[in-house]
Amino acid sequence: MKSLNWLLYQAHRWIGVALGLFMFFWFFTGLVIMYATPTTQNRSQQLAHAESLSPELGWLSLGEAWDISAGQRKTLVKGAAAKTDKATTKPEPSILDARLVRSGGVPVWLIEDSTGLRFALSALDGALRTTTPELAVVIAQHWFTANADLPVNARYVETVDKPIILRNQDALSPFHRIAVNDGDELLVSSRTGEVLHASTRVDRAFYWAGNWLHLLKPLESMGLGKNRNDVQLWLGLSATIATLTGLIIGWLRWRPGFNGKPTYSKGRTQPYREFWFKWHFWSGLIGGIVVLFWALSGFLDTNPGKIFNTGNPSKAELSRYTGSQFPAVIRDWQPNLPIGLAAGVGADDVVELGWRQLGNESVVLAYTRDGQRLPQALDGVTQQFSNTSLLAAAQRLAGKASVQSSELLNDYDSYYYPRHHQGLTEKPLPVLRVQLADAAGTQYYLDPQDGKLLVRLDTSGRVLRWAYSALHHWDFGWFYVRPVWDVWMLVWVSLGLVLGASSLVIGWRRLQQTFFPKKQARTRTTTPLRKFAETVSQRYL
Repeated sequence: MKSLNWLLYQAHRWIGVALGLFMFFWFFTGLVIMYATPTTQNRSQQLAHAESLSPELGWLSLGEAWDISAGQRKTLVKGAAAKTDKATTKPEPSILDARLVRSGGVPVWLIEDSTGLRFALSALDGALRTTTPELAVVIAQHWFTANADLPVNARYVETVDKPIILRNQDALSPFHRIAVNDGDELLVSSRTGEVLHASTRVDRAFYWAGNWLHLLKPLESMGLGKNRNDVQLWLGLSATIATLTGLIIGWLRWRPGFNGKPTYSKGRTQPYREFWFKWHFWSGLIGGIVVLFWALSGFLDTNPGKIFNTGNPSKAELSRYTGSQFPAVIRDWQPNLPIGLAAGVGADDVVELGWRQLGNESVVLAYTRDGQRLPQALDGVTQQFSNTSLLAAAQRLAGKASVQSSELLNDYDSYYYPRHHQGLTEKPLPVLRVQLADAAGTQYYLDPQDGKLLVRLDTSGRVLRWAYSALHHWDFGWFYVRPVWDVWMLVWVSLGLVLGASSLVIGWRRLQQTFFPKKQARTRTTTPLRKFAETVSQRYL
């Protein structure tokens, strides 16, 4: 028992010494992230700053642009394969998603194929369109003047392959960095001309002081990106052990004096008199449970041992879900401004036309600047996908597993819900929830309006939702309602900051005591002879 007790104290002491600085900046950066602007533009922001579409006679259909650009697309794919030493003997890809927009004043078909490649094809001549730095400057000017008549001074800065500030956007790389006015910045995809990032100086300061440090992005800057997940894993595990051992020690040393039981001297309920030790004890005892939840959930988010299924469908699965080929009505439709717009929506408000298909059914949607999706009544298309088409698509994706049940949800549930910076444009309603009859308990959330697969979850994904997101972000129930969420998080993050600061001070003192002990003053030994001599000298000398 004594050995176990010694191990408990030693583990907490030295792990705490090693992680004191990390724990402090972990809480500080987490606080910054709470109020930081997302680094990637969401769908609402992209629509709000988009150029008015205003289709004109003579624009090419999707099929015409796709066929005309075939040679250029193959050359581009071969060039990319040569750089990565990958074989190019693959079947002809199909169109997975197609949108018609204006980019830099020019009509463009933005296409994603079944292999995940992204293209911008001119709706005027079908040519494969690459966004040059000069065109990126024009796009930046349109971005800032879409909603207001403001003077814009945009200039090209550089072209980068993988900006640290963007995540999971390799298909749109490289990016042109454009500086606008005094401190604003945009990242424009050279492949499609889409603006993936727009920020002010303050936004970027919050990013560098928040996400960049919290997620250990400096390791990527040092060329250690492959090791970042492993470092996060071991830091998360160490923080969990340090917090758990601290909680146990705190409960063992707390003497509240209940039922007449003894306390420490002068009625103290904890053993420490020194300032930093007292604050460390109380912040750990009160906030330790929440700190433990944060440390443990952060550790689980690294997916140790790959125990959780990521749930993201592959491009091949998405292609199987939508169907192999676009219907002829999509390929042959000549762009024009649909007349079935909702009342109060003018032609200038339409910024995008998007085609979607599932099997033999297709839908065309007009997207407005404020995020509305207006289905268009055209020959050969439907207003929204039928249940039969949605369930057939789900069955194609499920493979051998059969569809067990389906339910139309008009409100969010615990697994499909918006973040604080999202709305109906990013998380639309209603959705069709489909349950499969498989061992993993797989569920799909499908959008009846445009047929997209919004979420795929199995048992491991649902466990991770509660083990990570619920315990790390507190994004469930009344906890997630503002300002309740803000008060809740600020209280516990403040206790975490106190815990981290006191850990730094205590850890530094422990290191000083261990490796730089103070020299003890040498005491003189008083012998009887020395004592007699001192007495004589005091009396007679």
